[in-house]
Amino acid sequence: MRQTLRRILESSGHTVLEAPDGRKGLKLFNDHRPALVIADILMPEKEGLETIRELRAQTPDAKIIAISGGGSFGEPGFLHAASVFGAGEILQKPFRAEELMAAVTRMLDGERDP
Repeated sequence: MRQTLRRILESSGHTVLEAPDGRKGLKLFNDHRPALVIADILMPEKEGLETIRELRAQTPDAKIIAISGGGSFGEPGFLHAASVFGAGEILQKPFRAEELMAAVTRMLDGERDP
């Protein structure tokens, strides 16, 4: 999934940093301060909801998109929780490249506040 997201975003001119889990993702965020974070809900080490909560606590104006397929854990509950915890956009997998890019554009253009 990360490779697919990278390909879509880079083909639209975005620079992409990626991390395999929330712990490493928070470190990358603190080191590089990207304009936008895309967090999967189900990740090893530090799952997405915890990552979103921590990111929002340390950087209230961070722009966050949460994504999830939910597996067998009762979607869309996780994505709703991500929205409550501070994700400005949510996308349920599978989603189309156009849906991703529309969410990215809304977040970066400030149409959706954090």
